[in-house]
Amino acid sequence: MTCIGAKGASAYRIDLNGPWSMAIDADGKGESRGWSAQVPASAEPVRVPGTWNIGKYADHEGIAWYYRHFAAPPASAGQRVELHFGATFYKARVWLNGLEAGAHEGGHTEWWIDATAHLRADNLIAVEIDNRPGLTSIPGYAMSLRRGGNVWYDWWHYGGIVRDVWLSVTGEALIRRQHVRSTLTGQSAAISDTIILENHGSAAVSARLRIELLPPDGSAPAQSAEQEVSIPPGETTAPLSLPLTPVKLWYIDLPNVYRVRASLLDKDGNVAQTIEDNYGFRRIEIRDRHLYLNGERVRLTGMARHEDSPWEGLAESPGTMLHDWREMKELQVTLTRPVHYPQHPFILDFADRNGILLIPEIPMWQFSEAQMSDPRVIALAKQMMTEMIESAWNHPAILGWSVCNESETNTPGGRAYFDLMYKLVKGLDPDRYVSYADNQIAGGADPKVNAASVADFVMMNEYFGTWSGPEEGLAASLERAGRDYPDKMFIISEFGAASLFAPDRRSGDALRQHIIESQMALFRQYDFISGALFWCYQDYKSHRNLRPGMTSGEVEMGLVDENRQRNPSYYVWKRESSPAVVDLRWTERPWQPPTGFAAKISRQHEHFIPSYTLRSYRAEWELRSADGTLIDQGASELPDIGPPHDVTGTWDAKGQRGLRLTFRLIRPTGYVAFQRTMAWWEGQSGGVTVEDMEKQGYEIPPR
Repeated sequence: MTCIGAKGASAYRIDLNGPWSMAIDADGKGESRGWSAQVPASAEPVRVPGTWNIGKYADHEGIAWYYRHFAAPPASAGQRVELHFGATFYKARVWLNGLEAGAHEGGHTEWWIDATAHLRADNLIAVEIDNRPGLTSIPGYAMSLRRGGNVWYDWWHYGGIVRDVWLSVTGEALIRRQHVRSTLTGQSAAISDTIILENHGSAAVSARLRIELLPPDGSAPAQSAEQEVSIPPGETTAPLSLPLTPVKLWYIDLPNVYRVRASLLDKDGNVAQTIEDNYGFRRIEIRDRHLYLNGERVRLTGMARHEDSPWEGLAESPGTMLHDWREMKELQVTLTRPVHYPQHPFILDFADRNGILLIPEIPMWQFSEAQMSDPRVIALAKQMMTEMIESAWNHPAILGWSVCNESETNTPGGRAYFDLMYKLVKGLDPDRYVSYADNQIAGGADPKVNAASVADFVMMNEYFGTWSGPEEGLAASLERAGRDYPDKMFIISEFGAASLFAPDRRSGDALRQHIIESQMALFRQYDFISGALFWCYQDYKSHRNLRPGMTSGEVEMGLVDENRQRNPSYYVWKRESSPAVVDLRWTERPWQPPTGFAAKISRQHEHFIPSYTLRSYRAEWELRSADGTLIDQGASELPDIGPPHDVTGTWDAKGQRGLRLTFRLIRPTGYVAFQRTMAWWEGQSGGVTVEDMEKQGYEIPPR
């Protein structure tokens, strides 16, 4: 047995983002031309992450090649060097210095190859990427739609290296990942950590393992534990545990995020490798057809969002993700099935730290029974689910996992697929729920056959008022669904309206506004519905659901357009999803400037959607004159609401001819949960203004 101290220096990472070269392989003969070993003369400079489907190659469907030279890291005995790709869409093959080194299928999860044996002083990476769909790719041709003659999936096939690329340098023995679990007893938690170890040498390695729990405030570790380990060749696991310790719970508005650090130490106690993961202590339960977070019944709202924009496509930068998800938090998102495919690590971290529950999914979109029974599809689906879960399972934001969307789960083959995937997911992550997005229920699929009967909860897609039929049919559909699945909690996993059902974009958005208001009111009447998710945040590029005669373009279903310009429906959704009720009134003073205000703040009733306790909110107000000059302002920290709470403010506005009061409720995460602006002008007798002008961000009645 050897000791890890003989196996080289500490682990580190080398970033390979930035300048690369790319060449379009229009006829697919690049490999036969020797492109795997040398950069072709036609190659052009690009940046990675990136996609070729923006600019002059926007419509290229097929193969392209990416190239990058890099210097080998300093060599040492027992060193292992891996080449990692955050995601490549869709099929990828990799050559290092002319030798094929690995391949991967799937466009949204991380993968890597062992580069150690291929390295030279100067190295060339060549990556062949193919973005074409097929009958057995995921996403692939949507064969449940074959009668309509358009079997494209409903988002764009952005080819390229669409997420980060890096080298990792470790010893032959390394930590691959960890799976953290905990048991809550009141406000205290006992932690168990299963650390997955690999040894790529030929002999067992002696080392020490350490785990540390890092509190949300970044202070010194709250708890730590160590043990000696012997790591045999191959993959093995090692359990470590921490005793019961007081912790801060993870809530929607108080998302206390811990870090769990696992370290591999050499014989002298030096750290050879460290990994860290987000973790949160929370108790999520589904019981009596309701959703509970830390013992509190909650009803939540949110929306989907495609990883798509005209400037970056699928290869999103942190700036684009941050803009969109901050705006979604302003739109009161607390729950989402984020979209049809695994999410970027940045988004998972954002959801952890901003109180958004997620139900991630693999991109099995509109698959037929034949596809769902195909061994090739099943093997690929199992691979994708495993990659998604193993990379994301420690995130506190994840409520459960979804194994497909709008596929033929109302058939024996579709139900068999769900049963198989359910067992796989529970074997990987026994603590979370498993479901899928179902569009069969809206039409009355037989519950004796449909897989929703054996899911942990039901996700129901419905588009009454458009694809699902007349809007008057929704109430009957919900009544029937409640009877057909009498023990299931429901989440409305998609609803909304595409502008193609209206003469133009403006009237299409008017239809969306109507759908939001009328259907949210209806969802609230059904106690078994614990969440409602709108489709979707932004317009996105697709081959489907376009106006007649179009074969590509933007699907107009968003609260914002593809350039993030807000539609009027944006403000309707924001109002409908407010967790607070605020009765805001001037202090009465007929024909004179008001001398103050009174606000009564309540949470939405538990029968409303959304509904949850408002914890650690802050009320802020400011008073300005008619010309915008600040007259006065104030703020107060609020108790948990719960019970209604009163906030008042006073000022001296003598001589003012016009006033404007803005009142806000701020979440502890910094986002605005409620805002209203009232205006008073000389000659007004007083009282609250009620005209809805949310598009301008305030309420002013006509003079």
